[in-house]
Amino acid sequence: MQSAYDTEHLYNLAREIRKNIFKMAYKAGGGHIAPAFSAVEVLTALYFGGVLKYDAREPLAENRDRFIMSKGHASAALYAILAQAGFLGVEELFSFCQDGSRLGGHPNMWEVPGVEASTGALGHGLGFASGIAMAKKLDKQDCHIYVLLGDGECQEGSIWEAALFAATQQLDNLTVILDYNKLQAMDRLDNIVKMEPVIDKWRAFGWDVEEVDGHDIPALIAALTPKKQAGCAPRAVIAHTIKGKGVSFMEGVPIWHFRLPNAAELKIVLNELEMDMQELVG
Repeated sequence: MQSAYDTEHLYNLAREIRKNIFKMAYKAGGGHIAPAFSAVEVLTALYFGGVLKYDAREPLAENRDRFIMSKGHASAALYAILAQAGFLGVEELFSFCQDGSRLGGHPNMWEVPGVEASTGALGHGLGFASGIAMAKKLDKQDCHIYVLLGDGECQEGSIWEAALFAATQQLDNLTVILDYNKLQAMDRLDNIVKMEPVIDKWRAFGWDVEEVDGHDIPALIAALTPKKQAGCAPRAVIAHTIKGKGVSFMEGVPIWHFRLPNAAELKIVLNELEMDMQELVG
């Protein structure tokens, strides 16, 4: 954790995280690139903007804050962040989804330091996070629990059961971050199950709600930093993001939920991520 941040440094760091995500997927022969790209600035703000309390040298410290990646298919973003934070070696990233690697397509809390929950079956992360937050309040431990939800994931009824529980138990040590890119695996949310009005839904369930540009790192840091406030409501930060952020032809296009670019598209990716082929395959 760092207590102060340099904005330019954090945006440069986010750029390097995107490069590593793409390199991981390319070397693996596949991956959820676009869902991982949409969350890069959120994770950068959390881990390097002085928000999340952690120590990579003591990944199981009792008083640590917890981050749970409920949209577990975006594991490449989490691994890239954890490597940058010192939980993993950067070179290990490029074993992603290969035989013998502990870095699977969905994160495993028993294998990877810094992973707080094994996720991937959507709809479970908020219930898991709420249980941890409840336990920490009962134990009077000063730590905060963050959970990143996909917006398509919020079509799962278990999310709303957990939301009701968290509000009823006044879990003010819990923050949901909604990666609100308005897309799910096959299409736009509105063409499958409409989620609007999202803000009104969370407020109706008893949550304190704030919305933010999910690619504006200073704004994310301000929104995610725990606030001393009247009342005991859990917080929901609605982060408006772009799926595939950083590569023009991936941005907001459903087909890029899980696929690799062809040769012509790869040239565009390398140009826009400021990489060359040697860096990609090296």
